[in-house]
Amino acid sequence: MTLNSNGIYTGFIKVQMELCKPPQTSPNSGKLSPSSNGCMNTLHISSTNTVGEVIEALLKKFLVTESPAKFALYKRCHREDQVYACKLSDREHPLYLRLVAGPRTDTLSFVLREHEIGEWEAFSLPELQNFLRILDKEEDEQLQNLKRRYTAYRQKLEEALREVWKPD
Repeated sequence: MTLNSNGIYTGFIKVQMELCKPPQTSPNSGKLSPSSNGCMNTLHISSTNTVGEVIEALLKKFLVTESPAKFALYKRCHREDQVYACKLSDREHPLYLRLVAGPRTDTLSFVLREHEIGEWEAFSLPELQNFLRILDKEEDEQLQNLKRRYTAYRQKLEEALREVWKPD
């Protein structure tokens, strides 16, 4: 880490990629996709860079075309025999956190993961409305099938009761 004359630190942080699925990269990028789980990446940043900027820089480094909003940066702290992972807010400064924690990566490390958002948030409003129409139609069909089965069962039950209660 280097302290510049303007009072801003610059240095490197290591970020471990823990992605469930390979991110979309631009075609013919010639770069390796950060798809391998556990892949460690080094990034040169300043103490003024925020978490949002670090995520954008990582995605830009690998030419990832997905939105930075789909990802989150976590700090992983090791205390005694416990490991704690905490999602960082977009306003935090990873290099400052690294400076405060000291140089040992076993006390503090950074992890990039997919942002934990609902799977439906990736769809547009018209697509969601279409899904609802389809689900409503399927629900109506299921309800009609259930009513038909109930009616047929009721008829058979009434017929069986008439057979049993026939006067001889």
